[in-house]
Amino acid sequence: MQLYSIETGRFKLDGGAMFGVVPKTLWSKVHPADENNLCTWTMRCLLIQENNKLILVDNGIGDKQDERFFRHYYLHGDDSLDKSLAKHGFHRDDITDVLLTHLHFDHCGGSIRREDDKLVPAFKNATYWSHSRHWKWATEPNDREKASFLKENILPIQESGQLKFVDASASSQPPAGATWPGGSLDIISNVILPGLSVRIANGHTEAMILPQLQYKGKTLVFMADLLPSVGHVPLPWVMAYDMFPLTTLREKRSFWEEAATGGYVLILEHDPDSECCMLQSTDRGVRTSSIFRLEEV
Repeated sequence: MQLYSIETGRFKLDGGAMFGVVPKTLWSKVHPADENNLCTWTMRCLLIQENNKLILVDNGIGDKQDERFFRHYYLHGDDSLDKSLAKHGFHRDDITDVLLTHLHFDHCGGSIRREDDKLVPAFKNATYWSHSRHWKWATEPNDREKASFLKENILPIQESGQLKFVDASASSQPPAGATWPGGSLDIISNVILPGLSVRIANGHTEAMILPQLQYKGKTLVFMADLLPSVGHVPLPWVMAYDMFPLTTLREKRSFWEEAATGGYVLILEHDPDSECCMLQSTDRGVRTSSIFRLEEV
């Protein structure tokens, strides 16, 4: 198995929204804002190569929205999905599977592209994977979250016939209420290929997928928006974007202890400076023990 970090570009979001109830006097020390209170974030994806499979986890914001939409997010930087794939010798047509952690626009916008007046899959040879519960949540959105679920990113996936759900197979789904040892985040095993599991988190949005795999003797977990950056490691540092912040708090508390005890490598999707981290228990609670690049694992 080979893993590659795929950078798709950077954008800006309001610092207060990203750190919730944490005062700016605290969060600005770890993630400084500009004069408009905006912080820079990256949209980092994960590419998994195993035998005849090439699996892309998330795909960034894409490029099909209009200038007015992108103006809100201040896209910048030299990275793009295609450039990052090419750096490792791949093309989007080589992708066999696209595993979407959730359907917020900054995670799945690259799934669909415009072709003349049509919206078509950007990965024509790939199967797209979501969770059935999350799909329903995203296609029947609540008023608070619907601005993050753009129908042009989502509905064409299903219309293409390339959509599957990670929880559709009874053989791969754990018994009701079953959890990973340690008691945090339900797990579905052997998704797409043997040894690739997904953890299910429900605080940020309904049924967000966190891919988990064994790599070089370590457990790696792609954290999506349960841990956007190393600045979000302290338990109360929960985004205002989270639909159920107390659920996020419980998920963090339980999973952080598991990750610290198990020596997990956590891959960070939005941290512009840190690709991966590990956690440790301290007298102040669970904190970051080390920060490093994926290629250093």
